[in-house]
Amino acid sequence: MANQVTGFTRIYKAAGYSWKGLKAAWQNEAAFRQEASVAIPLILLSFWLDVSSIERILLVGSVVLVCVTELLNSAVESAIDRIGPEFHELSGRAKDIGSAAVLLTIILAIFVWVSIFWPRWF
Repeated sequence: MANQVTGFTRIYKAAGYSWKGLKAAWQNEAAFRQEASVAIPLILLSFWLDVSSIERILLVGSVVLVCVTELLNSAVESAIDRIGPEFHELSGRAKDIGSAAVLLTIILAIFVWVSIFWPRWF
């Protein structure tokens, strides 16, 4: 049956589900807590630093992307764990690929931050 909720009510409910997801990730995913604990100070720092608007967008965007990727990785892992605890090659591969996506976004964030600040400091 299709969802009959539309308009502002649908947006309100969707925001509630999103908040519930963020809360679940914070409570149940250590990696998300660690990455968010690094992201929040970095985002605040980006507003204190003397950088252009585009640089600030890149700084903030790169660390937010790490958190978004971790949320998606956690969702994949939760879905796979729901299927069953036994090992399956495809389940392991899916989890490894999700982890690789997180690693690549962390590397991207480091690259962005270093690229912006390296010329200023050295």
